[in-house]
Amino acid sequence: MVGLITGAIFAYIFQMELITQIIINSNNDWTATNTSIIETIIKNIFLGTEIDLYNTEINKLLEKGGVFGMLWIVLLVLSAMVFGGVMYAGGFLKAITNQLISRSSSNIKLIGSTAGSCMFFNITTCDQYLAIVVPGRMFKEIYKDHKLDPCNLSRTIEDSGTVTSVLIPWNTCAIYHTATLGVNPLLYVPFCFFNIISPFMTLFFSYMEIKVKKLNHDKEE
Repeated sequence: MVGLITGAIFAYIFQMELITQIIINSNNDWTATNTSIIETIIKNIFLGTEIDLYNTEINKLLEKGGVFGMLWIVLLVLSAMVFGGVMYAGGFLKAITNQLISRSSSNIKLIGSTAGSCMFFNITTCDQYLAIVVPGRMFKEIYKDHKLDPCNLSRTIEDSGTVTSVLIPWNTCAIYHTATLGVNPLLYVPFCFFNIISPFMTLFFSYMEIKVKKLNHDKEE
């Protein structure tokens, strides 16, 4: 909300010429009143912007759906949170993780299982948000049982869930890049060195006990 309001104010102060051009293009009206300016700003926020920059590709890039065009991803995030909450409250996640990890398991096995789960959800649920929310819920308590700081879980999810989503051609992240940039995922994947190496570095660091932060007594309480 702060971003929307700040952007609207900045547009009114610094981009009046652009707003006037949008009004002319949409209404064929050369007059820009305060009412039409405010209406144009609100319309562009919620419905998207229509700007003719005499370049078809740039126009396609800019002509998106605004806030309404993003509602599907907002609903997806909410669905992921609800799904993860139900699985957690119902004890399903704990039952699954107990089959994967025991209290005597090593840190490398715990972190490796986390990384594998993140990649599994990226492949099967086709969305990054589920690959972040569900494993986060799954392994939260187990990391605490193993006296590991929650930052280890956060970092593992980032290294194996967030960055690998673009490597899955049917994942929403890869689909977004394909739709926006017109590049097939199979063509750019060989150049995603960071995304490919990141999960392996996570496993290597955990195996070597590098930057594996332990849970101190105060946090444990």
